[in-house]
Amino acid sequence: MPKKYWKGYNEYRLPHRLVRRPASAGKDRPRQRYGPILSEMKRSVSWQVGLLLVLALAALFSESHAERFPSSRRLRKAVRRQRPLLERSMIEKGFDWGSPIYLRIFKAEKQLELWLKREGRFHIFKSYPVCSYGGKGVGPKTRQGDGRAPEGFYFVSSRQMNPGSRYHLAFNLGYPNDYDRCHGRTGSALMVHGRCVSIGCFAMTDEAMEELYVLADAALDRGQPFFRVHIFPFRMTERNMQSHRSSPWYGFWSNLKTGYDWFSAHGNRPPDATVLRGRYAFAAASSVSDP
Repeated sequence: MPKKYWKGYNEYRLPHRLVRRPASAGKDRPRQRYGPILSEMKRSVSWQVGLLLVLALAALFSESHAERFPSSRRLRKAVRRQRPLLERSMIEKGFDWGSPIYLRIFKAEKQLELWLKREGRFHIFKSYPVCSYGGKGVGPKTRQGDGRAPEGFYFVSSRQMNPGSRYHLAFNLGYPNDYDRCHGRTGSALMVHGRCVSIGCFAMTDEAMEELYVLADAALDRGQPFFRVHIFPFRMTERNMQSHRSSPWYGFWSNLKTGYDWFSAHGNRPPDATVLRGRYAFAAASSVSDP
């Protein structure tokens, strides 16, 4: 072959002679033989990697959801029992499943009120009898082991929900709150729970507790960051306040009454409660805390 045609050829040596071939010849043959196999392997590996990433993300989401919204076999059974009737009642009254909730407890009347939010304000949905809150009567809890249940303004997030409680179902009130700590009050694990027995928590029947818990769990799952639980010694009417004027807790109860009155004065919207100079202070709830 004339030398001018050697361009683009490479050389390799056999034992008996020098052979010249096109530079691309050695590359085309392997590609034709193994190319489809390699391409298929790449596609398979890419698909497997993608699947692993999806599974990893799903596992992370599942763990995060389980941490934020604890569940149990007992809770799942309660949901199956209670949701159909509750949802039917909610629809009849114009509420959506997962509507934000708000709770008020009145010790002397042994009553717990459940309020649901509709069109920017809360409406009473149902009232439940409180079996017991200890044997010490009205007045705030001040120390560990005093047998009293707390009074004041508390809130419950998903981390305080306990679907595996020894008392059927339960949620922690978050006592002591900022006000309690400001006044040196002690104690822990103050709950609203089932089983209808208590020495300082608010005990409900199991059926009532299932309804409360299922509705609270649905609200938290739908985006309510926490729900408020406001606890009063009695319905704080002027007449009741006058009948307790001689109580050593009258000053404290007068402070609670300001928050009690705020709710009705502001269109059934519970306030944000903070602590200022040792007293509760109240302001309109932010859009973040009250969606």
